[in-house]
Amino acid sequence: QVQLVESGGGLVQPGGSLRLSCAASGSISSVYTMGWYRQAPGKQRELVALIASGGSTNYADSVKGRFTISRESAKNTVYLQMNSLKPEDTAVYYCWYGHWDLRGTMNTYWGQGTQVTVSS
Repeated sequence: QVQLVESGGGLVQPGGSLRLSCAASGSISSVYTMGWYRQAPGKQRELVALIASGGSTNYADSVKGRFTISRESAKNTVYLQMNSLKPEDTAVYYCWYGHWDLRGTMNTYWGQGTQVTVSS
């Protein structure tokens, strides 16, 4: 099992910044992907950013140029630096972890979510 502990959410004004952190523990694979999803009230959960164990990243178009995902491999921790925040970024942000086992099965895990509110 993998446990994900998130932190860093909060209330900021438009244009402000936050950094989210997610620490993974437990049965961590040598090859894995971690990332962030978000879900606003009344909307479906959407991908924000992903980072693979090899370092490649992917971002939603809506956050490109504003958000940066990074990792500290030694800590199995992923970060999401969010700059130039907009009210439409308001959502619960969920950390995500996935790896493939020896049978080729994708194992995924979710954090509990951390609230990000961008408001004047």
